Amino acid sequence: MLDILTDLSFEDLPPTWQDHNLEIFSHNKRLWDYQQEALQYALKALWKYYEDFRDFVPGEPEEANEERKERLWGWYRSNGLEKDLDIPLNGLLEDYYPSQNGSVPYRHFINRMGFWMATGSGKSLVLIKLIEVLWRLMRRGEIPQHPVMVLTARDDLLDQLKAHVAEFNEGRTDFRIQLEDLKAYPERLRTFLPLVSDHDITVFFYRADNLSDEQKERIVDFRNYENGGRWYVLLDEAHKGDKEDSKRQHIYSILSRNGFLFNFSATFTDQRDILTTVYNFNLSEFVRAGYGKHIAILKQENRAFGDKEDYTGAEKQRIVFKALLMLAYARKAQESLPQNPRAYHRPLMLTLVNSVNTQDADLKRFFRELERIARGDVDETVWAQAREELWAELAEGPEWMFENERFRADQALFEGITLEELRRLVYNAPTPGDIEVLLRPSNRQEMAFKLKSADQPFALIKIGDISNWLKEELEGYEVIEGYEDEGFFRRLNEEDSPINILMGSRTFYEGWDSNRPNVITYINIGTGTEAKKFILQSVGRGVRIEPLPGYRRRLLSLYNAGLVDEDTYLALRNQAPALETLFIFGTNRNALQTVIEQLDQEKRREAEHELALTVNEEAVAGRLLLIPVYRKAGHTILEERKPRRFEVAPEELEQLRQYVAYLDDPRLMLCHHQATPKDIALLTRCLERPEDYFNTSDGRRYGHIDLLLSRLFAYFRVIPQEMGGLKSLEDEICHFRHIKVFLEDITALGAKITRVNEAPRRLAELQVRYEAGQLSFDEMVRQVQAVRDNEFFTHNGQTLHIKRVAHHYYVPVLISESERIDWIRHVIRHPSEVDFLNALEAYLKENNNAFKQLDWWAFSKIDETLDEVYIPYYDPQSNRIRQFFPDFIFWLKKGENYAIVFVDPKGTQHTSYQYKVDGYRTLFWDEARKPKIYSYKETHQRYQVSVHLFLYTEDSAKAPEDYREHWIDRNSIGTIAKVVLEQAP
Repeated sequence: MLDILTDLSFEDLPPTWQDHNLEIFSHNKRLWDYQQEALQYALKALWKYYEDFRDFVPGEPEEANEERKERLWGWYRSNGLEKDLDIPLNGLLEDYYPSQNGSVPYRHFINRMGFWMATGSGKSLVLIKLIEVLWRLMRRGEIPQHPVMVLTARDDLLDQLKAHVAEFNEGRTDFRIQLEDLKAYPERLRTFLPLVSDHDITVFFYRADNLSDEQKERIVDFRNYENGGRWYVLLDEAHKGDKEDSKRQHIYSILSRNGFLFNFSATFTDQRDILTTVYNFNLSEFVRAGYGKHIAILKQENRAFGDKEDYTGAEKQRIVFKALLMLAYARKAQESLPQNPRAYHRPLMLTLVNSVNTQDADLKRFFRELERIARGDVDETVWAQAREELWAELAEGPEWMFENERFRADQALFEGITLEELRRLVYNAPTPGDIEVLLRPSNRQEMAFKLKSADQPFALIKIGDISNWLKEELEGYEVIEGYEDEGFFRRLNEEDSPINILMGSRTFYEGWDSNRPNVITYINIGTGTEAKKFILQSVGRGVRIEPLPGYRRRLLSLYNAGLVDEDTYLALRNQAPALETLFIFGTNRNALQTVIEQLDQEKRREAEHELALTVNEEAVAGRLLLIPVYRKAGHTILEERKPRRFEVAPEELEQLRQYVAYLDDPRLMLCHHQATPKDIALLTRCLERPEDYFNTSDGRRYGHIDLLLSRLFAYFRVIPQEMGGLKSLEDEICHFRHIKVFLEDITALGAKITRVNEAPRRLAELQVRYEAGQLSFDEMVRQVQAVRDNEFFTHNGQTLHIKRVAHHYYVPVLISESERIDWIRHVIRHPSEVDFLNALEAYLKENNNAFKQLDWWAFSKIDETLDEVYIPYYDPQSNRIRQFFPDFIFWLKKGENYAIVFVDPKGTQHTSYQYKVDGYRTLFWDEARKPKIYSYKETHQRYQVSVHLFLYTEDSAKAPEDYREHWIDRNSIGTIAKVVLEQAP
């Protein structure tokens, strides 16, 4: 579903579907942009189902929902779904669904959507916020008023749900979620109290695995709660299971067959779940988008700790040394950061084992090696070998999974880790020493370890019960009880927590939230179904990141988004890679890598591959490629010198004026519309000067005064972005490294790309051979003609043009001859983009083209889904600051003059361009309507930089007068180069 919803713009939905504050969760918590995007996709899918396919009308016949299912299924089919997903008939299903040839057609189950979101991405917050969205849609009559049910897999997740809802409700007067046990549902129906009211909604919850077709003490018979299948069912990690659980999956579908099913999970594997995924932000996407640590699986394997392996103590010590060295490296990187601002975390090593209490348990063997090193029982040869082998791998550059990039280590930092330094960084001790045990009498699940030569503990074991360890493994150790008032585990995330190593099995990782892990070492964790789940969940716990307090995204992403200033970025960036990487050691590296890579196989198609194109060194090597960066302004758009106006139809503006006059008393507005005194004051000012604040010529109709006021109050709070400076391009254009190809075999395509890329080298080699007399002229001509810098690849009648474009940022350029090409992503495919590229190449062949007068120039395609080069602007349609991603960016230099030129091909009939141009002008024009000049110094040269925007169309003469200076066509394409030639010194 994600694929077919992508081209449906959320901003094009009607106001009643758009008008949701998707950012605010609680008084001190905001949803991240990806969480808001997940809700936008949910709204798009619900609009398609309940309005576009067949508009919902209260009291409609049951057949209406069947029609929606038919049309949604047809939409899937018309977008290429060919799989047979019918479900074999069983006794449970035949009571509720029509059968066909012994199966139930899958179209009867199609009213569902999935949210595939990584562990740690906050999908539970999205689930709760979705309940508010459903409530608003029900109140507005856009969807049926069905009851809401949340089913989750475990008691701890139920507790988490209750805690999140309590946080959501705290301090709110406009809307609250009332949670009730599902068993209370029949009694609630007898009271006739509404489940959906003006200011709250009752939501029923239960353990998913306690729903069945029989009644016991905790097991409930779903038929007592079936309600004609009219439920909105929200599943939180409740989709997995064995054959017995497949029956429960049918129960969830039966309960929602005339409503809707929402499925949240970090690990979808079933093809039906993947097919109906409306939003994918699984671990690979989470990491790629900069919200999680990079992941590097190191080559070292922990085989010496295998159950059936016979390795020496020296081998075990060498393995543990490597893990401790990696931890010490991360700790040393953190120590070298400036103390102001407070940045990152104290790195932690997480050791996860298969057994803890057996006679020769994995955890006991690992602990013994830790103890030997602590006492100073170290083989110097083993230590030297461990350092040498680990550095050899780090020097090679461990690959970051999902990203086609590598970790680059700091050799000086690594070489500074002596045995004494490792003891200080890992054991918190200046000298070797015996281990003593620290306990709290009231806590029998955790124990800490400290060297007698140290002031602070260094390690913590968290397991189900430590009694066996105290009796057997730790007999004879000095045990200190009552050492802390609160548990070490609870304090792990505190700044003063001294714990550097956390050891345990599978019992503690659920619900654990920490930014601290930089090293995970798995010992004897296999690759069975449960082990895979454990690995994915624990890696998900380990990738969380918080470079600066309150900012949970990698440093470069924060800097590119204008959330971190340049001085802070420069102070932190050298050590950021070490602190933003999760280094993983496993018993079987290949098995670990396979498990984690499975997340990257979205399987929406038969096969998926990722191609990485290369930077065009011939065009950009040694060149300064600048891009603008932005920051939030310290004021709202109303406080700007020339405010961007709110769009409303003239008759609705008049209704608003009459309504405010009718209420007369501001206190009524405060109570009825949850406004603030500041909102009322701003509303009064806007109504007194409507020509300054309202645009009625292109006004929107909202239909409801409540909705209009809600949008208007949101408008008062919109904060624009402002120019934050210029920076050198780093990874902000990255789409060319992530070309997605949905073909079984990409060998032929890859070969053609390689041939095109190697064309200049092959031509140069032929020239050398000819000049050396190794080739005749005729033979050289024949071989030159065989070298291709243009290739074509065709699949299913859709052709891809592969070509070298001399000044393009990366090579080759991939151009589709069909806009609807469906087997490759992140290529140039829109006809307007292709037309512009052809026009540019034609112009460059002219003898006197303006580009020849430049010192140098380069340009690149921008992909709005992956790249981070944009222009912010206020969009009155969505009533928020949006990001405009022009299709191309040019860099042009002539002497000290330097220009950044954005070019966006489109037709003049698209009126939304005006908002984008206005956003550009606000940022980059001065009061004389001329581009501002920015000074930028690079080493020994200073540049005078201007930023320009052009819109490319077939005939620029047809462009509106007010914006004509921004329009170019194939006859005026030289204007792009002339801006830097004409730039005032």
